[in-house]
Amino acid sequence: MDTSKYVLDFSEVGAGDVALVGGKCASLGELFRELTTQGVRAVDGFSTTSHAYQLLMDGDGLKKKLQKLLKGLDVNDLDELARVGSEARNLILNTPFPKDIEDAILEGYVRLGERIGKKAFEVAVRSSATAEDLPDASFAGQQDTMLNVKGDKQLIDACHQCYASLWTDRAISYRTAKGFDHFDVALSIGVQPMVRSDSACSGVMFTLDTESGFREAVLINGAWGLGEAVVQGMATPDEWIVFKPTLKLGYRPIVTRKLGVKEVKMVFADDGSGTQIRDVVETQRNRFCLAGFEVLQLAKWACAIEDHYSMRAGKHQPMDIEWAKDGITGELFILQARPETVHAQKAEENYIERYSLSGDHGAPLVTGVAVGEKIGAGKAHVLLDADKLRSFGAGEILVTTMTDPAWEPIMKRASAIVTERGGRTCHSAIISRELGIPCIVGTGNATEKIRSGSDITVSCAEGDIGNIYYGNIPFEVERQMITDDVRPRTQVMMVRRSSVSLSSALM
Repeated sequence: MDTSKYVLDFSEVGAGDVALVGGKCASLGELFRELTTQGVRAVDGFSTTSHAYQLLMDGDGLKKKLQKLLKGLDVNDLDELARVGSEARNLILNTPFPKDIEDAILEGYVRLGERIGKKAFEVAVRSSATAEDLPDASFAGQQDTMLNVKGDKQLIDACHQCYASLWTDRAISYRTAKGFDHFDVALSIGVQPMVRSDSACSGVMFTLDTESGFREAVLINGAWGLGEAVVQGMATPDEWIVFKPTLKLGYRPIVTRKLGVKEVKMVFADDGSGTQIRDVVETQRNRFCLAGFEVLQLAKWACAIEDHYSMRAGKHQPMDIEWAKDGITGELFILQARPETVHAQKAEENYIERYSLSGDHGAPLVTGVAVGEKIGAGKAHVLLDADKLRSFGAGEILVTTMTDPAWEPIMKRASAIVTERGGRTCHSAIISRELGIPCIVGTGNATEKIRSGSDITVSCAEGDIGNIYYGNIPFEVERQMITDDVRPRTQVMMVRRSSVSLSSALM
């Protein structure tokens, strides 16, 4: 492989090439190159390299201008962060796009078209940071992805925007929090043909239970349309849990399934490029977006992907995987896979924390899906407009419709998070787990029921259902050290949860 190239096909890169093509594209190449032979249907594509990004940085003194701009920045000053981020992005977008990179990208597009048998086709343009998707830092959603990109000019413009997105407010803040030097991180760009899930469904799956960390389950979330609606928490998704050991024996162990509201879906825009949001019709809301055999197929692929990455890592490696169904061909695809980060780090802890309410309380104001098992209390801050993030105070409880990566600078200041939409794999849930704060998603009406400025308690310590109570309710935290001194003789067994759950296993 010529590592000096500006563009490499996915067949030329693998998991060991993070420094060259970023975490996302290294994983995309690994999936396509290694997992397709095992029957996993991954998507072909190509990636720009870190050399292309450095060529842009060297143009017109761009790197020195950015270094001067960032000197002394306090990322906790949201006004200053917004000013610096905006100026940084403008510097990149106003720096001419190098012709050598443009030519390499367009040549890669032509080669990709020859491989898939198409001359003109829509593509997804995905950002891939060279410090991304590492076991201790997910960088999830920190840079931009553009969907349904059509034509040479739009492709180059989208790539230029991807480079600029390395300098969004959230990306600057996140790198600082994780201890990465801004100039030790480069950006690559992955280009793939679009899977037409706009006319079918898509979602996310984890090869463990995201709340307990139980590793013998595959958790699958899905909703109608493009997957961004699930990732960003726009839609409350359908959910399935598949038991791995029985699946590997050839059975059909869908042990739970929950019908999501699936309020909206993301589809191709009417003007031919980009995307738009549409309401989901009632008939689609009231049925699952996947059949049972499709759920099992995805779970089998998830196990194959986890086994492959675990073998590479030399230890068990849970995975966070995005999938999509093509509404034209009816085929399922794996879009990307990254190491799961939260429970991988928790495995190193030698204690268990148990939270419990110790004070009196009335009926919950609102309920939803509990994320984690903690409790938080404080003043509610109902916030619906991303332009007003600066009004959010440290220690307040964020109550909103949904979050996306633009909200992250204030999420790390919150004592808890409550959203009206989303499931256990949405952006709010993932980030709250990373931050170690309680979060309740999919409440449906939290912004209507909770008054801004009122004292509330957010409890994720009462099972799968999260409860929000009025008032600042006392709670206790018990910490128990984990030792090997006394081990129970009782074998762990699987509990029959409900008749609905059992019947779903037979579908």
